[in-house]
Amino acid sequence: MTDIKRVGVLGCGLMGSGIAQVAASVGYDTIVRDVSRDVLDRGRTGIEKSLAKFVEKGKLSAADRDATLERLTFTTTVADLKPVDIVIEAITEDLALKNALFKELDGLCGQGTIFASNTSSLTIAEMAGATKRADRFVGLHFFNPVPLMALVEVVRTVTTSEETFKRAFAFAASLRKEAIAAKDNSGFIVNLLLVPYLLDAIRAVERGVGSVPDIDKAMQLGCGYPMGPLTLLDFVGLDTTHHIAEIMFKEYREARYAPPPLLKRMVLAGMHGKKSGKGFYDYSSNPPIVSNLGL
Repeated sequence: MTDIKRVGVLGCGLMGSGIAQVAASVGYDTIVRDVSRDVLDRGRTGIEKSLAKFVEKGKLSAADRDATLERLTFTTTVADLKPVDIVIEAITEDLALKNALFKELDGLCGQGTIFASNTSSLTIAEMAGATKRADRFVGLHFFNPVPLMALVEVVRTVTTSEETFKRAFAFAASLRKEAIAAKDNSGFIVNLLLVPYLLDAIRAVERGVGSVPDIDKAMQLGCGYPMGPLTLLDFVGLDTTHHIAEIMFKEYREARYAPPPLLKRMVLAGMHGKKSGKGFYDYSSNPPIVSNLGL
């Protein structure tokens, strides 16, 4: 069980709205804050569509859907998060912006409020140090899409208290997720292993090891992965992967985390993956075809 009753979420994008949906669906009163009503409205619409799919598939009753939506509050005011028991930050990977928000909330929230970040590449210590509650600061790294993915990495820093870690771990488990403990290193567990694999797949394309579809097919059928690495890169976003890789390379200074030249060229060309319509595959066709990468 957890003593947390009210949840605050910073950010109503894809990750933030997903976290908010999951928290509200298990019974938490949840307040979601973002910078504009337009962003909040898009996030709420996304949640409504997601819940509708669960109802359609018989995994959620209409009454539970309605109750979930009633537990959600959307705001543009940071101060509205003052009464929550845990704040989960899910905004862009901009350390200065994250720290500014955490500093503001540090002066608003009660002493018992846990601060958590959903960052996928920055270290938690970089944010905890900006507050006066480093002992009450953890990482809660969810995976996309949050309502479907079972894993949460619960990250403790050298300053996180045992009580805080236990409270955060119990909270993650209460969301009907599989919680695992991770050290506070850039990438935690999943991205520490996943990012080099994805970058190596790009290097394999650069070197002509195999075609884009054959590399994908090899890892699907040879390793039993649900999708190949280049398809996964298109789904994650090539710009997102490039940004994460740069952060991790800065942290570790190991060549395996360095963004390959092909990735940089594709990002500069606006080939960000499925969200931009073109990455390793061109999504203007149905089914998608392999993009011209100029190799």
